[in-house]
Amino acid sequence: MGLKSLLLCSDEKIVRVMRRVLGDLDIDLELCSDADSALYRLTRRRFEGIIVDCGAPGASQVLRSARSAPCNKQAVAVAIVETAVGLREVFALGAHFVLYKPVSSERAKSSFRAARALMKSERRRNARVSVEIPVAMQNKALGDSMKVTTIDVSEGGMAVRLPKRRRPSGCWEISFKLPGTERFLELPAEFAWEGAREQAGLRFLEVSPQVALQLHEWLKQNSPDVEPDDPPIRCQLTDLSLGGCYLEISSPFPLGTRVTLSMRAAGVEIRAQGVVRIMHPERGMGVEFTQGTTEHRAAVEKFLAVLNGNRGLLPELLVQPDGLETNKTSPTPSSEHGDDPLLQLFGQEPLSVEEFHQALRQQRALPAAAAHSAAAGAQV
Repeated sequence: MGLKSLLLCSDEKIVRVMRRVLGDLDIDLELCSDADSALYRLTRRRFEGIIVDCGAPGASQVLRSARSAPCNKQAVAVAIVETAVGLREVFALGAHFVLYKPVSSERAKSSFRAARALMKSERRRNARVSVEIPVAMQNKALGDSMKVTTIDVSEGGMAVRLPKRRRPSGCWEISFKLPGTERFLELPAEFAWEGAREQAGLRFLEVSPQVALQLHEWLKQNSPDVEPDDPPIRCQLTDLSLGGCYLEISSPFPLGTRVTLSMRAAGVEIRAQGVVRIMHPERGMGVEFTQGTTEHRAAVEKFLAVLNGNRGLLPELLVQPDGLETNKTSPTPSSEHGDDPLLQLFGQEPLSVEEFHQALRQQRALPAAAAHSAAAGAQV
């Protein structure tokens, strides 16, 4: 089943470019020339992508409605704007990507490669496989434990059948083994919803790269509707700290995007998970690492040591989206890395792109800065 997108636009030149670019990327396009027809379809059909020419009448209403329509809450929204339009205003309406006018095929294809990767990850994350397996649950804070049975499993969580007369809530440690595998998966989860007949939904929290990979591979093998992932996107690492990194990339992912990073240099390779905390269209993005384990910290320290000991080294960095945060949080440093200068820069009051990069340069010049600057790599 192919990806589907809705386009609100009456500009024939833009429509021609969109048809050609999306056709090359195997994304189906459904055209609406007015806001009323777009709103009608958004409430009745599911789209992975929603593209809106912000110069069209009713464009802002369409962007807002896409976020409130139950079947399209997680659709990736692309706003086509004039260069003079304020980005903060566009993102506040619900846009994830921005495409500037005049729209060229080259620029549109670059943006939609990133958008397509995010569309696929969102659809994959929401793909559910019906399966009944036992799950052991423990809440150490309450001194409580219980066993439940799954109804279905996805990358982001699972639906379970609760024991009678149990209505638990909050965060639990869960343990289960997927059919056909040998290793038990252990991770934290929270109750996200409660249904009828002792049914409830669990949302996974702080999934390690190893657990995420095993879930991903098992679901890919057992779900016929899951499409193959797009290849990871190559980008340029400019700054790295224990808590995060800044990447130069021509089509950065939107705020709140969960990403998996693969970094390699001099035979040392690490995989890290993070969340995009700051984004500059057509320039780059800042990622905060979401793993707080001692193993992850030791791996980043080792990688930093390799880079700092080989200033001319060209690190290879690949990034792949894992979906959008359900509840976006403000881009402030976590308590684990509260003294990290790079994360503190991500959490400052909004700066212009030039002001931010000037602050990065000043930060690199500080002798006590815990960040590595690397003007190396291959830009997208």
